[in-house]
Amino acid sequence: MKDTLFQPMRLGNETLKNRIVMPPMTRSRATQPGNIANDMMATYYAQRADAGLITAEGTQISEMGQGYAWTPGIYTKEQIAGWKKVTDAVHAKGGVIYAQLWHVGRVTHPANIGGQQPISSSALKAENVKVFIDDGNNAPGFVDVVEPREMTKDDILHVIGEYRLAALNAIEAGFDGIELHAANGYLVNQFIDSEANNRTDEYGGSIDNRLRFLGEVVEAMSHAIGADRVGVRLAPFTSLNGTVDNTPVETYTAAAALLNKLNVVYVHIAEVDWDDAPDTPQAFKHAIREAYKGTIIYAGRYNTEKAAQAINEGLADMVGFGRPFIANPDLPNRIMNGYPLAAHNPETLFGGAEKGLLDYPEYQAS
Repeated sequence: MKDTLFQPMRLGNETLKNRIVMPPMTRSRATQPGNIANDMMATYYAQRADAGLITAEGTQISEMGQGYAWTPGIYTKEQIAGWKKVTDAVHAKGGVIYAQLWHVGRVTHPANIGGQQPISSSALKAENVKVFIDDGNNAPGFVDVVEPREMTKDDILHVIGEYRLAALNAIEAGFDGIELHAANGYLVNQFIDSEANNRTDEYGGSIDNRLRFLGEVVEAMSHAIGADRVGVRLAPFTSLNGTVDNTPVETYTAAAALLNKLNVVYVHIAEVDWDDAPDTPQAFKHAIREAYKGTIIYAGRYNTEKAAQAINEGLADMVGFGRPFIANPDLPNRIMNGYPLAAHNPETLFGGAEKGLLDYPEYQAS
């Protein structure tokens, strides 16, 4: 059954060697000052280049888009050059890598965005949400997010332009494509989900209106670099960072239909992944497959058997394995051979240096 995961496939203009995705995972190790991708990150991703597709960690499209200390950007020449080291290293190992373009909206603190007030679809504070700032001690200092200001029409046009430029920057940096982060409670999600959006203009109210910003961002990026290099990540049933939708099945089926019309190269669905979370309803997965005809990726609590089953049933084309990739740089080889998986150290997930990033060994068969 695991052979299913090792069938090659086409994604846009790329031929992928397998159906295993390394999904985006924030590691907060960009060089300071400047939030620049570095040699350490290049080694990290190159170690994992046997994935069919790597989607790199969330990368802010502007200073205002940054939610946490030490995350990389892609809006300065130095940041583009830093990411070029990463993409060159992955390509040298035969890998395919997409950039995940990220604007956090309200999920930040003025300390991370040059003292400014965050922006969002609406002036609604995310409740019980903390982010980390650089407290000067090389350890993250956790603080509550603050109330954002509602974006004006000019703000919306400006941010759409930032997404477009970030997509062009990603291609200049050598990425094979980009993934729009429209999940997990960040800016695009703050427009989509009903409980984060109380606008009364054409960007709020009905499902179509709440999807308008998503559509306009995707169109701008697709015009810049081609829809065959644009993927989108959605999180229909999560309540991460305080963002909830009242009718997720209807909203996200409509989102899938919109993305089908816009011909994006893939839709990447993040399922709820805490230990006792409910499974995503099968009926919803069938509805997504009906609405969207391109490549579908699912990620969240998958093992080899569950991943192969999803592909064999036709509900997924690829499957993301997040945390397993942290401690298992050779994850595809371990899956292929049935080798045991190492566990990651949660203490070294965010910030720091090579420890907990580069020092996980490949499996040595005795």
